Amino acid sequence: MALAHTILTVLSEKPASGYDISKQFEETVVCYWKATQQQIYRELGKMEKQGWVCCQVVPQLGKPDRKVYAITETGRQELSRWSAEPTWPTPIREDLLVRVLGGPYGSRTQLLEEVQRRRAIHGQQLASYQEHEAEVLAHAALPLQEQFRYLTLRRGILYEQEWIRWCDEVIAFLDAQPPGC
Repeated sequence: MALAHTILTVLSEKPASGYDISKQFEETVVCYWKATQQQIYRELGKMEKQGWVCCQVVPQLGKPDRKVYAITETGRQELSRWSAEPTWPTPIREDLLVRVLGGPYGSRTQLLEEVQRRRAIHGQQLASYQEHEAEVLAHAALPLQEQFRYLTLRRGILYEQEWIRWCDEVIAFLDAQPPGC
């Protein structure tokens, strides 16, 4: 998936500034796509050159002018073209899995500490997603766009839960090993 297509999807809902898009990434897209504000602004420039977005400069008093981007018809066509393509699973490249694979050749104590550290990180992220889920579910009827957004949040929740479950398996395995192994 290209960053441009994620931005086009965000802009399909409503026009937004680069800052607003960045906030949207932090609040809803973070489960599956990460991008810095700098990457977003750089991509918006490319997308504008391709005719996928247009920019309107909005003057502000006492602040720099605000650039608000909107998806164009060409951008909608590109998003539609991209959406019709088949998707493929993203290959896993995970350092922690390599460390576990190399477990017999390193320090069990260090590996255990690293798995516990990662479990804590995934636990924090899960708590954040679940907090957001509670806010979403507090609304009686969600608009269609929010229902689709909720589905991506659920995937993020399940992802974190699986990481925690796997970390617990590794921790239990390491704890069950005889000393000196």
